[in-house]
Amino acid sequence: MTKITADMLVGDVLDAKPELAKYFLEIGMHCLGCPMSRGESIADACSAHGQNAEELLAKLNAAL
Repeated sequence: MTKITADMLVGDVLDAKPELAKYFLEIGMHCLGCPMSRGESIADACSAHGQNAEELLAKLNAAL
């Protein structure tokens, strides 16, 4: 994985890089293990949780 984008599924990102879960948890996404996250894009998850997807993506990509 070279870059994480808003259309990627939360579950796929965490499968590839489980250590990135802390960045989701920091912004209040505590439901990472729920079935919904398996099929939800990062953009959709951020929208549902009232978070800025671009800010999360910047943190995730900096951590890669």
